[in-house]
Amino acid sequence: MLTMANSKTIIVKGLEITVLQNQQTDFISLTDIDRFKDLERTETFIQNWLPNRNTIELLGFWEQLYNPDFKHIEFDVFRKQAGLNSFTLNPKKWIESTNAIGLISKSGRYGGTSPLTIDNSLIDSRLFDFSLFTY
Repeated sequence: MLTMANSKTIIVKGLEITVLQNQQTDFISLTDIDRFKDLERTETFIQNWLPNRNTIELLGFWEQLYNPDFKHIEFDVFRKQAGLNSFTLNPKKWIESTNAIGLISKSGRYGGTSPLTIDNSLIDSRLFDFSLFTY
């Protein structure tokens, strides 16, 4: 289970990013990364990133490699819908529908916004534009 007691902070070009540890796996906070773009609306990046076809395909491929309990049929439903104007996807729906382990969504202290973390092995320059972190 991820807890703040199992966390550390790294600094990436002046931005504090929380890294939570679950067993032997580090999970990097996407919510913290999103704060770089907009301090007030941290969900913006995640809302645009998650339903993207490329994101869904990469997450699904990773889950197929590392998660024996991944639900392939539910993944195919999301993959086919990705790119449609009517398609929306949030982290909770992805995790619960596919039994995903690469993303973890935790409720905020008072039930507010959910910090989203991603398995460190999923971090790839093709997923994130780290040029955003230059000044």
